Amino acid sequence: MPELAHEGQPLEELFRAFRIAALEQGADDVPYLVGGADRGGYHDVISPPSRRPLQAGDILMPDTGAIWDGYFCDFDRNFAIGRADELSRRVHDVLWRATEAGIEAARPGATCRELFEAMRAVTSEMDPGGGDVGRFGHGLGMQLTEWPSIAAFDETVIEEGMVLTLEPSLSYGDGRIMVHEENIVVRADGPQLLTARAAPELPVIA
Repeated sequence: MPELAHEGQPLEELFRAFRIAALEQGADDVPYLVGGADRGGYHDVISPPSRRPLQAGDILMPDTGAIWDGYFCDFDRNFAIGRADELSRRVHDVLWRATEAGIEAARPGATCRELFEAMRAVTSEMDPGGGDVGRFGHGLGMQLTEWPSIAAFDETVIEEGMVLTLEPSLSYGDGRIMVHEENIVVRADGPQLLTARAAPELPVIA
């Protein structure tokens, strides 16, 4: 994304370039590509891209569900365009650490509720009331979204071989939101990342 995105570029053009790059690098298809970009943070995570040009101070988030050999990935990344405000940096840090807590908790025998609570314990630093959180991830495989849900209501026991996406989120500022997402497979001795772990600090695209 840092090689593709630049200030003044319409989001629609950026997402088209991203889809082409994913196919060139070996994806069989990229049927799902949504996201957002706005000053200091985005307000929607499932919208198709608009013609709005990227501006300095924007937080950009592409969320992709590409397919390889019949299986989906599902992950997003956050980038600041030109500069990052302090609040967005802080939110990114909290979500990165929440994801780290989820990765650590993803062991055979744990429940989805326990994974959710491990991540909520970190996001509660900025959102003590819990906000409007439904879930912090889900199963992943031959469909983009699969059972189970990483949520307070799901007592599904995690088993070796399960593929999950961990996706904590926070609402902040004037209706802004940020999500962070990683894909893992559960192993007997702990989780294995399927995505290249995001950097702890919010990356800035100059």
